[in-house]
Amino acid sequence: MRKPPSVPSAWAGATLAAFLLLTACSGAAGVASSADDHAPATVTATAFQPAPPSPTPAVRRLWLSPSVPAKLAAGMRQASVGLDPTVELVPAEAQADLRLVPGGTAPVAEWIYAVAAPFPTVRDSIGLEELRSLWRSQDPAQPPIYATNATILVMKDLLGDPGTNVRRSEDPAAMVEAAWQARPSLAILPFEDLEPRWKVLELDGQSPIHKDFDSSAYPLRVTFGLEGGDVPTNLGRALELAQGMTLPLANRRSDRLTTVAMTGVTALTRATAWEMNHTGVTRPARDIGDWLRTADITHISHEVAFTPDCPPPTANLTALVFCAQPAHIGLLEDVGTDVIELTGNHVLDAGEQALLYTLDLYRSKGWRWFGGGENLEDARKPVLIEHNGNKIAFIGCNEAGPPGAWATADRPGANPCAPDRLVDQVRGLRQDGYLPIFTFQWNEYYQPNPSGSQEEAFLAEAAAGAVAVSGSQAHQPQGFAFADGAFIHYGLGNLFFDQMWSEQVRQEFVDRYVFHDGRLISVELLTAYLEDWSRPRPMTPDERAAFLQGMFQVSGW
Repeated sequence: MRKPPSVPSAWAGATLAAFLLLTACSGAAGVASSADDHAPATVTATAFQPAPPSPTPAVRRLWLSPSVPAKLAAGMRQASVGLDPTVELVPAEAQADLRLVPGGTAPVAEWIYAVAAPFPTVRDSIGLEELRSLWRSQDPAQPPIYATNATILVMKDLLGDPGTNVRRSEDPAAMVEAAWQARPSLAILPFEDLEPRWKVLELDGQSPIHKDFDSSAYPLRVTFGLEGGDVPTNLGRALELAQGMTLPLANRRSDRLTTVAMTGVTALTRATAWEMNHTGVTRPARDIGDWLRTADITHISHEVAFTPDCPPPTANLTALVFCAQPAHIGLLEDVGTDVIELTGNHVLDAGEQALLYTLDLYRSKGWRWFGGGENLEDARKPVLIEHNGNKIAFIGCNEAGPPGAWATADRPGANPCAPDRLVDQVRGLRQDGYLPIFTFQWNEYYQPNPSGSQEEAFLAEAAAGAVAVSGSQAHQPQGFAFADGAFIHYGLGNLFFDQMWSEQVRQEFVDRYVFHDGRLISVELLTAYLEDWSRPRPMTPDERAAFLQGMFQVSGW
């Protein structure tokens, strides 16, 4: 047989494949079947031109600038693995024909950086010029600023060359601990590295943890893009698939943000109710109502049952048997209530029927309740809410009693605390992907620091997996703690209640929890001062500074 001419291996492979395909279909290439096996073979001419081989795809060598934040760099690596060998990551810029850099011509991502301070920091804001000055400072008396090396590199274009007080830390957990030890201190960190031990400062009036955040007006917004020639479209698609979002990627997304307004004691009775009758049902919320209305989820711990039989309120501050007039539910509507806590020790003051009537009222408003209910089974149920991809659970109990206020199998009331059961319940909720917020109606102490038993119980729920543990019992605000990744606030004080006999009981917290992408990333402390037996108003700057400083001190900070 004549030897075929030599061909390149790719062409040879294609020819061989075509040959094998033809022989598989006909039994023998070009041979006609015959009843006589010895008959001469007849060769049938076949018009066949082998398909040209697929061209070897060009390899694009991609370099990631050291300023690229860790989360974005991880996404690029994940995408490049899916495109191997057409996209190859290279360690040096000189080896690359494609680069991911700040401000690249083909935008890939918008990254938001936060200015933060340790949580026990009084100041709430900073201006860009002050930040630039601190960033460039060579004065050792100025507070240090912590950042990763990648953040330092990207901030050079925005803030200038870093001074001697800029300190590098690559581990987020180590960074927050070092900043706490060096107080007063600051940090600049990508939004995804936020956690509750940081306090996010407003920068030129903009805060990335606020719902009305305008990234276009924010000084620390950075775009990362590709440059170096044509960008392969499959790289962008692979990056989208790797990160589960369309380009441009973003580390802060409003559709993954959830805010919760957490409040203290509300009891629409006695002098508070008397004021509402004389000055207007919604007047107590005149000055702080927007704090509650603008939250995605607003929590109210209302300790009193509504009943049509509730007599007209008086300003008699010695009365200890409470009820609320049905018309006064308008205040709770006005502030945008979503979730009602029923752990209060006055929920049965007006009787079982009054509480059942109240639950019907809440049901008619579309509100959900926890920490109490129609019977013990209902009282034990958590409220489960999914919002913007964040799965949040509310669960609470009454430790203070009296036992007559506790729900039973056939009687409404508050959920009695049972430590082992509640720990298991919190652990189970966390395993199911929920972020539990646990509330206690603990014994009332008119002191800022928690008792030993209170501290032990709150820490146990944090260890079980609660992301926040909050005291709903306190008429005088109490301090804070962090443990097992959880934020603990032992007592928020009153919200709408008539105690005004000391400065301490007039001081109030509203805690704003900020969730993003399945994590609790920040807790913002809003502070108010009670007026007119009913109306909280925002504290003045001096009042707020003194109040926060005192609460941080009793917390051991």
